[in-house]
Amino acid sequence: MDTVSVNQFRDKLKTFVEQVVTNHTPLKVTRRAGEAFVIMSADDWEREQETLYVLQNSSLMKQIADSLATHNSKTGYTPTSEELNEITGI
Repeated sequence: MDTVSVNQFRDKLKTFVEQVVTNHTPLKVTRRAGEAFVIMSADDWEREQETLYVLQNSSLMKQIADSLATHNSKTGYTPTSEELNEITGI
C-alpha cells in the first residue's frame, strides 16, 4: 500500500482519488502527529465488508470447508451435461 502525507494528499486530491478508484489500490494517508487513515473505493470497501461477513459466519465457513473437502476427494455433486449447458448458457 502506498503512503502519502496529508499535505501531499490535499495538494493532489483528484489524482490520488482517481488512482485509488481506477487501480483498486488503497492509499494510506499519514498526518504529522502520526495518525493515519486509509482511502479506498466504495466498491472495494463493500467487497471487503462482504468478505468479513463470510469469514465471521461460522455456518458459511463450514459450508465452504465441506465443499472443498468433497471437491478434493472428488465425492461432490457432478452436474449433468444439460445442467452444465444451462449454467454456461450453451
